[in-house]
Amino acid sequence: MIGVPVPTLRTWEDRYGLVVPQRNISDHRLYSRDQIERLRYVKAQMAEGASAADAHRLLAERMEQGGASPPDADDGRARLLILLAEHDTYAADLQEYFLTTEGFDVEVALDEETARKSFEERSPSLAVVELLISGGVGLELCRWFKERDGAFVVAVSVLAARDPAIEAGADAFLQKPLDPLQLVSTVRDLLGSSALLGSGLEEKS
Repeated sequence: MIGVPVPTLRTWEDRYGLVVPQRNISDHRLYSRDQIERLRYVKAQMAEGASAADAHRLLAERMEQGGASPPDADDGRARLLILLAEHDTYAADLQEYFLTTEGFDVEVALDEETARKSFEERSPSLAVVELLISGGVGLELCRWFKERDGAFVVAVSVLAARDPAIEAGADAFLQKPLDPLQLVSTVRDLLGSSALLGSGLEEKS
């Protein structure tokens, strides 16, 4: 996203401690939007001739002056919860990364039973459902979610299954491989928090 090699990011994290991302259950780093902006600032300073140490010193000064929020700062806004009902751990990690970066809380369920339990216990604002989860029960899961409390549902699949998904109650259908921007804008649009309207969203008529 910012054109900096992963080993370099890890070195900066260990050496300077100004951009320290959270980790998901797979121990992958999850950078927030603010942290990505900090890294872009560091890269821009280095492009102008600063060393990595000087760039991070400038970032620290900028943060102290209020030019960037401190690590793990809470802006006071409620974070909406997204449930990912996805059978592919790699796909789940990728979706979790982009949604978390956009400021959402994310819970991952890798099978139907866990998805139902998570939905009942945590009442997510939106569920992203892979139609092939647990051997292909995604349509039933979409229907079950909608019957509970009317949470938004985004169905995803490698199959061209838009019509069955919409009939099962999904508010939108996205075909894999997913475009991360399209996924994020679809989620934000359904939750009423996006200015990116109509970017590939397929809704019920």
